Amino acid sequence: MLISSLLATATAPLEWSSNMGIIMIIANIFAIAVGKFTIERPHSKPELPAPQLFGGFGLPAVLATASFGHILGVGIILGLHSIGKI
Repeated sequence: MLISSLLATATAPLEWSSNMGIIMIIANIFAIAVGKFTIERPHSKPELPAPQLFGGFGLPAVLATASFGHILGVGIILGLHSIGKI
């Protein structure tokens, strides 16, 4: 019973809106800010072509913070959708 209700919730349609884009942008900015203060070696190689545009991060740090930001954003969006706020 739990699995069927979980599958029904997981497959509920979710239409994209500008609110979701804003939430994702905010989640990524938050993830970059957290990464700026917590990543031990943000300048690891390989370097990006214009590191000043990415806060001085190397490629591994950019990928890590962007991945964390997207996971965080998807969680927020799905959570808000499940309680009916989006």
